[in-house]
Amino acid sequence: MSPLLDVDARNAIQLTLELASLTTVLLLVIATPIAWWLARSASWWRGPVGAVVALPLVLPPTVLGFYFLVTLGPQGPVGQLTQALGWGTLSFTFTGILLGSLVYSLPFAVQPIQHAFEAMGERPMEVAATLRAKPLDAFFSVALPLARPGFVTAATLSFAHTVGEFGVVLMIGGNIPGKTRVVSTQIYGHVEAMEYAKAHWLAGGMLVFSFAVLLGLNLLNRKTTRVMP
Repeated sequence: MSPLLDVDARNAIQLTLELASLTTVLLLVIATPIAWWLARSASWWRGPVGAVVALPLVLPPTVLGFYFLVTLGPQGPVGQLTQALGWGTLSFTFTGILLGSLVYSLPFAVQPIQHAFEAMGERPMEVAATLRAKPLDAFFSVALPLARPGFVTAATLSFAHTVGEFGVVLMIGGNIPGKTRVVSTQIYGHVEAMEYAKAHWLAGGMLVFSFAVLLGLNLLNRKTTRVMP
């Protein structure tokens, strides 16, 4: 461990990994039914729902973070509800940045799974139905295994995207040490304090991590393409 990675930096790395891991697990649970519906539905609502899911891809993170801050704050609807329940407000808490991360990384989970379900086609589920498999049984025994590459991509991108997020976390959680300070905001703090050597260590680590994720996904996609009939 480099001496430039002090206690604050290590705490930020740990909190970042905890946030990214929890976000990824929850997103896979949330994104799966959404992706399944988007892949198979012929409803008029498919377009608007798909647009809402993809909105974080084009919306500035500070805009998303601002509205989360207002919603979770003491005057917002969620903030008033949590205060009435005796939970206080969720802004500037780990729970708050977790909720923001779930929304901000949602398209990175939904879209790969949706594309995997669409690539599967209707035939496997039709065959399962002819064998008298119930829809739920067919989903877990047929659809999920066939869509496995999409789930791997979704998990990888969701984790990496959460690790690298900045604007949403800063707006919702601020930069509180040991509570909401993640690697991206730690780098921001080092730059503000003109501690460029410390910023270089963390930024370089983020650069290497991001490259490794993209390279791994590229190799995985090439391998998957080769084994497909």
